[in-house]
Amino acid sequence: MNRSRTSLIFNVSLASIVVFLAASAFAQGGSMSPYQGERDGANAGGKWMMFESEDKMTGAKRVRFELLAENYFKEDPEYKPRVELVCENGKFKMASFNPAVRVPPNRPGFWGQPQLQAEVRVDDVHYYHGWNWQGRYVSMDKGTVRGVMQAHIFKIAIPTRSGRQIAEFQPDGLDIDQVRKACDLTPKKPSKD
Repeated sequence: MNRSRTSLIFNVSLASIVVFLAASAFAQGGSMSPYQGERDGANAGGKWMMFESEDKMTGAKRVRFELLAENYFKEDPEYKPRVELVCENGKFKMASFNPAVRVPPNRPGFWGQPQLQAEVRVDDVHYYHGWNWQGRYVSMDKGTVRGVMQAHIFKIAIPTRSGRQIAEFQPDGLDIDQVRKACDLTPKKPSKD
């Protein structure tokens, strides 16, 4: 075998090993980011993932925590509902629930903005919330986010075109210190009031 062919076989083998090791690393706790300019995710405790980025214009440092549901909704068995917590420059910016299906708003808010009425369960507390509708997701309230940070049970029920469906999450294990550092946010047990 000539030298250039041996070199080619070696390089292909080496590249295959690198791809295999990278895939193995992600399987053990990482996640590839779907957003341009955002670093691939790292485990933030339990089933939470943390993604970091920097705004190219302002230089603002962003951290996004993501928790995927344990189940799918009937309309899309490929994309799980998710909760995202976004922080910028060490402060809480917003939280959202993406149901992974198109749902229209079902009530007006106080100022007339479209909202989606969601039924929420955080551990043993059960309540209803009108979250501002943003098209493909709804903006969650800060109180629910603080309740979920140390919860064992978290569920969101919404009306969909296929009827009422429930997104079930396993929020256990979130590294509270990472959230406190990235968002200046602390957990607080929710109340029915």
